Amino acid sequence: MKLIAAYLLAVLGGNLRPSADDLKNILSTVGAEAGDERIEFLLKEVHDKDIIELIASGLEKLASVPSGGGAMEVAAPTGGAGGAAPAAAEAKEEKKVEEKEESDDDMGFSLFD
Repeated sequence: MKLIAAYLLAVLGGNLRPSADDLKNILSTVGAEAGDERIEFLLKEVHDKDIIELIASGLEKLASVPSGGGAMEVAAPTGGAGGAAPAAAEAKEEKKVEEKEESDDDMGFSLFD
């Protein structure tokens, strides 16, 4: 991903045909590295292709990828007051836990006295 980002930065900067050295230079400015094989593969794949068309075709491919949900959805409470009761019980439990922790931390002295 960092290699693609470096390529896009070079193109946005006005270098429509960045070389391997250009990409290495961009990556080195942020302390990142990429293997020569990966750089050459990327440059071979995008050679003589319009970046706008590449992005558009990538977006089309992403549109077909499932984005989750479906079976993983959590059912929302349907009752008006039914959903509020568990939340109130959780809030009371949290208050009790907090009070106990505060009393345990106070051992008769304070850092700011």
